[in-house]
Amino acid sequence: MTPPPINTHPPNPTFPPHAGPRTWLITACTSPIGIAIARQALSHGDNVIAGLNPRHLADAHGEGGEEAEDTRRGDEFREFWRECEKEGWKERCKGVELDGSVMGQCQAAVAEAVESFGKLDILLCCSSEALVGTVEELAASPRTQSLVREQFETNFFGPVNCIKAALPTMRKKSSGHVLVLTGITGHLGTPGLGMYCAAGWALEGFCDSLAYEIAPFNIKMTIVQPTMEIGVLTNKILSAPPMPQYLPDSNPAPLFRGIIGGLLDRLDTVQQNGNHEPASLTGGQIQTLYPKLPPKMQSSLLAETINAIIAIGGHDNPPARHIVGHEGVASVKEKLKTVSEELEDFVDCSCAVDIDDGHGIEDANGSIDGMV
Repeated sequence: MTPPPINTHPPNPTFPPHAGPRTWLITACTSPIGIAIARQALSHGDNVIAGLNPRHLADAHGEGGEEAEDTRRGDEFREFWRECEKEGWKERCKGVELDGSVMGQCQAAVAEAVESFGKLDILLCCSSEALVGTVEELAASPRTQSLVREQFETNFFGPVNCIKAALPTMRKKSSGHVLVLTGITGHLGTPGLGMYCAAGWALEGFCDSLAYEIAPFNIKMTIVQPTMEIGVLTNKILSAPPMPQYLPDSNPAPLFRGIIGGLLDRLDTVQQNGNHEPASLTGGQIQTLYPKLPPKMQSSLLAETINAIIAIGGHDNPPARHIVGHEGVASVKEKLKTVSEELEDFVDCSCAVDIDDGHGIEDANGSIDGMV
């Protein structure tokens, strides 16, 4: 089947109909996708509580400086904040310090939404970072082991804390919508990205269970799953030092480090060594980088996900899960096909006995009584 053509000029996002301005709490309003959603919501007339880290909060107050490892990210946020001033959005956009691992900050952000705008309609959990490394590489030292905990603090406990903080307010209003941005890695394991996948699977299991609990209060829950590139190439990447046993010369498995390293190499976004290998992912120390995609490429990469979030956010009947893009749908469909085939094999080799007549039931009961 020929995939549909990629639209290089995606249509403008379409908001679902609603009676008045809605209030969004965006947990990572410094990420490219958080900034883009905030811009769309504000231009539509909605209100935004923007979750910021301390440095970007200082930028919002005109007190920020430069940060060498993330200059591009700071520039994007400062441009957005200048746009808020130019367009007169400042009264409808409130910046708050928000670290999802700190429950008090999550509660304060929700309180700010209620204090400033009287309600919280949509919680968008989009905080994320990607930890690259095999299981052995991440168990090699106390520092790499701590990276695993930090991965879960950011990608799992952060959204969980924000959701727990928002639920009492939404429950009292008998309305609300929780949007959680994960990825198709919530379905598909990826070698070299195991902890990132594990945190995503944990978050999705949490959200699937929570959806049943909050449905009686008219609170909606939606998981949005873009392709892996969205979550990885638009957020911070941390890489554990590689072990010789997992280098391409020794291990044929297509590890994620090699895949993402080759992509960043071609994009010329990281400094290369003499062997033309991305130094940021192959060094002997823990490496941190923020992929710096060309603006047009970033905009094209994010467009479909932004459209989906805008169209779903606050909808009266939103989907429980939305997979973004035909490539992601095809990947998940292939995985589910494999699982379905495995289930048929389980049935074939099952030791269960079908009892289909009264005589068999009596024999079965007699056997059970005899054992008891």
